[in-house]
Amino acid sequence: MKLNEYASYDALGLAELVATKQVTPRELATTARQAMDAVNPDINAIIEVYDDRIEDLDEGTLGEGPFKGVPFLIKDVHGHGVGRKIEFGSRLCQGMVVNEPTHFCDLLNASGLNILGRSNTPEYSMAGATENVLYGTTSTPWKKGYCAGGSSGGSAAAVAAGIVPIAHGTDIAGSIRMPASWCGGVGLKPSRGRVSFGPGLDENGFGLAVALAQTKTVRDTATMLDCLCAPQTGDPFIIPKPDQAYGDLLERAPKKLKIGWSVAPLMGIETDPEIKKAVEETAKILEQMGHDVCEDGPSYDGIASVRKFSDVWFFGFDRRLRAFSQRSGHKISEETLEPVVWQIYQHASNMTGDDFLAGVAEVNRARRELCAFYDDYDIWLGPTTPRVAEPHGKYHLARTDVNLDNYVEEILAVPAQFTVPHNIMATPAISLPLAMHSSGLPIGIQLGARFASEHILLALASALEQALPWKNRIPPHHASNA
Repeated sequence: MKLNEYASYDALGLAELVATKQVTPRELATTARQAMDAVNPDINAIIEVYDDRIEDLDEGTLGEGPFKGVPFLIKDVHGHGVGRKIEFGSRLCQGMVVNEPTHFCDLLNASGLNILGRSNTPEYSMAGATENVLYGTTSTPWKKGYCAGGSSGGSAAAVAAGIVPIAHGTDIAGSIRMPASWCGGVGLKPSRGRVSFGPGLDENGFGLAVALAQTKTVRDTATMLDCLCAPQTGDPFIIPKPDQAYGDLLERAPKKLKIGWSVAPLMGIETDPEIKKAVEETAKILEQMGHDVCEDGPSYDGIASVRKFSDVWFFGFDRRLRAFSQRSGHKISEETLEPVVWQIYQHASNMTGDDFLAGVAEVNRARRELCAFYDDYDIWLGPTTPRVAEPHGKYHLARTDVNLDNYVEEILAVPAQFTVPHNIMATPAISLPLAMHSSGLPIGIQLGARFASEHILLALASALEQALPWKNRIPPHHASNA
């Protein structure tokens, strides 16, 4: 199979070739390896390749799901198979091996995906740019030396570059949607509780974090959600979902929706004029589709709020790192943690239960304030990020001029201004690559919906994919150009 042919398909397209015996899973894996060798040196999206899943692949180990034989990458944070390395982008965890199974990995395997390796991430996924001391920086395939976003930047860059058609993502403040925006892909953050983090965790990030994937197409995202939204024994709660599969519901045109759109700053960052224009044009197209669209958005003091509830993110971080230190054999120190992470570790060590409960109270207050928007609207439309991808060096955790007093402004505000509210609300949100900037970089447009309304969001996203197709946009660093 030629690289340009391979890179032209989405995940379901490759799965169809396997199902009709036009190509074997082993052939797909070896072609994916060729794509890695050709493109990864330029973008640094992949930090480990599983050779036993390529040339030596036992095709009998693949699940019988809709993605049978499709190459996939796992983000270096959670969901790996037992015996594989997991390092969280950190020198503290260097060489650490997974010792407990996860439902997430089991469901990935059942879907038929062939996990070929690990994708890069910032240390402990605490930044909006995929840059770390251990493995270096990941570039968007659109411009070498420019951020792929974070924390799922390695996965998003690999998908956008045509190395794999689908890859793992997690999201606690926008970590699926920010990289999708800066790399030109599709990134859905599902509702809280939609995808299990068990059995080791009841929830991740005390309910702020979710997991799914980076993809090329809405149909891949919907089918991946179908594969991963199976409630598992012992999960703390089960949330409602449609009677039909998400993938099947894409065929159905969305009903008339009330849509509010806004580009107003939520963390003090003005939106780039070209991104504003892209949001406005998307709003016009949605109105032409028959939806009720008007300019309106939630009011939210994001800087003050995130400062207050960041202790929910940080609580227990010290305990977690001590456990990692025991497993890896490396000592916790300024030599094994990046400067900002070292400060967070020290802060977490001194936190009290009162600090944590105050953070939880702020999440509750902010959630109720933000969710009031959905009393009047079905959809919240806006930018995914207020700026397109920027050069490396701005939002990473090795900066020595960042402390806990300015962490929100310096590391989070630009990439996460429009994404973090959806984590607070626990509601679904999706980034779509609906426009291009004059700089040659993609623009992500974000759609949010009420809790457990992924079916509405995906149907609307599918309609926009048809109205504003992005399939033929190819970045300079892409497997088809090799």
